[in-house]
Amino acid sequence: MLINVNMTINGKAVSGQVEARTLLVEFIRDHQRLTGTHVGCDTTQCGCCTVHVDGKAVKSCTMLAVQASGKSVLTIEGLAAADGTLHPVQEAFREHHGLQCGFCTPGMVMVGVDICRRHPNADEHTVRLELEGNICRCTGYQGIVEAIMDASAKMAGGKA
Repeated sequence: MLINVNMTINGKAVSGQVEARTLLVEFIRDHQRLTGTHVGCDTTQCGCCTVHVDGKAVKSCTMLAVQASGKSVLTIEGLAAADGTLHPVQEAFREHHGLQCGFCTPGMVMVGVDICRRHPNADEHTVRLELEGNICRCTGYQGIVEAIMDASAKMAGGKA
C-alpha cells in the first residue's frame, strides 16, 4: 500500500508515494536524489543522516517519511545560501579542518548548526556532550569541536 507524502525540502515543495515503512533518509536520498545525507548505521548510532525537521536536528534513519509529511526538512544541500555562500558552520568546518574522509561531515555540520542555535557561544564541554550521538572515525573530533565553537561564537555575535 502506497501513502502520499508532501513536505518541503530545502525550501522546495515535494511529494511522492511511499510505503508506510519508508524512512525519511530513503525518501530524501532515493526519491528526491539528495545524496548529501548519508546512511551509516540505520540504527541511530552514527548521526551521518542528521537533517533538520521543522528546525530541529533529527536522525532521518529512524524517522518515517510519513512522519515528515507536512513538515519542513533541511538537508546539507540546502544549508548554503543560493549564491553558494557557505553557512557559518560549513565555513568553520573548512577553516578548522573539521573533516577528513567526509563521510560523517553532513551529519556533523547539521548537528553543529543545531548546537549553535540552541547554545550561543557554546563551550567545549557542551559541544562534546552534544556530539555524543555522532560518530567520526577519522578526525579525532578536535577540529569538529573547534569549528562548532567558532561558528557558535560568530553566530551569537561574539568573537571567535
